[in-house]
Amino acid sequence: MPIQYKPILFILTIVILFSCKTEDVKPQKPSFLIGNWIRLNNKEDTKTFENWNADFTGLGYTLKDKDTVFKEIMSIISINDTLNLKVEGVNETATLFKFTSQTDTSFVCKNPQNEFPKKISYYLKNEQLKAIVSSDDFSIDFVFEKY
Repeated sequence: MPIQYKPILFILTIVILFSCKTEDVKPQKPSFLIGNWIRLNNKEDTKTFENWNADFTGLGYTLKDKDTVFKEIMSIISINDTLNLKVEGVNETATLFKFTSQTDTSFVCKNPQNEFPKKISYYLKNEQLKAIVSSDDFSIDFVFEKY
């Protein structure tokens, strides 16, 4: 009786295909942001803060004396398995910045259509949170420490 190779070949092909399937890894939200931060490189008469919660919602604000002169509400959200930094309170509508790169201690997000900034970078270095907001010809550096 001849051996039937077609069923064996079919079964081996199926096993190989399923064993090669990779799991989709969803991007992890940047946990290094969590905490209360105060800006170190502020103008002399102001204080700037960023407070990030465990649910990745944040509040950024600047005080001059006891008056709030700037305020923004931020959140890290996922849209179609892509992380975005959502900024509200600055413009009439929320502005989204799509994550373009990320490590355990940094991320870069961009929105080329936004007037300023077009790019936002956050990274943790020597226990300081650093941020750079920039466009093609201008940037602002932020240096924060936990308080």
